[in-house]
Amino acid sequence: MPAHRPATDDGEDTADLHLPPDLTGAPPGYAPAPARPAAPWQPDLLDHLPDWGPVPTPAGVLQLVPVHLPRDLSLIAGWMNDPAVDDFWLLAGPPERTAAHVRAQLAGDGRSLPCLGLLDGLPMSYWEIYRADLDPLARYYPSRLHDTGVHLLIGSAEDRGRGVGSALLRAVSEQILLHRPRCERVVAEPDARNGPSLAAFRAAGFREAGEAVLPDKRAVLMVRDR
Repeated sequence: MPAHRPATDDGEDTADLHLPPDLTGAPPGYAPAPARPAAPWQPDLLDHLPDWGPVPTPAGVLQLVPVHLPRDLSLIAGWMNDPAVDDFWLLAGPPERTAAHVRAQLAGDGRSLPCLGLLDGLPMSYWEIYRADLDPLARYYPSRLHDTGVHLLIGSAEDRGRGVGSALLRAVSEQILLHRPRCERVVAEPDARNGPSLAAFRAAGFREAGEAVLPDKRAVLMVRDR
């Protein structure tokens, strides 16, 4: 299972791009890629997440756009090769390692959707929004039907340590609860060693609900209630 998260990550320099906030959606270069047609038997497990649209936050206008590997792999793999990121995501190495991790979700049954987070039109974070009740995580905590999980990687060191992560986590958790009416809780399982991540979740309105020993880490269960 994808098991690692926010508040410790870095990436490519996008400072030379100056795109204004756009409440109508992402700029053309990051418009959502054509969706892969779902099989007739395949349910929509995340309530049309690609259609949720942009949302204002204290840090800027945020939009989640599903990852399109031909466009996004170089950027995401660059973030994964930051040593601070690799401490928790464990995906450093050639781009194909990151591609395999992302492709498994894109080709799966829809229980997890990897996304770029665009802030004022610029890609600056990587997200995984997933059905925690259908994930292996559910074996390690008292899950409830429709629990929705979040994983977050902030791509640039400049966006860490100044409240951006907590602002985005708050906005995304509110979007999940708004657009997924059957979901009563947003959950996350950051590594217990990742102090900045834990602080960001607390500041975003999550509470600690115990610890879980997962196959690859000791995690703190963070819960945002409806």
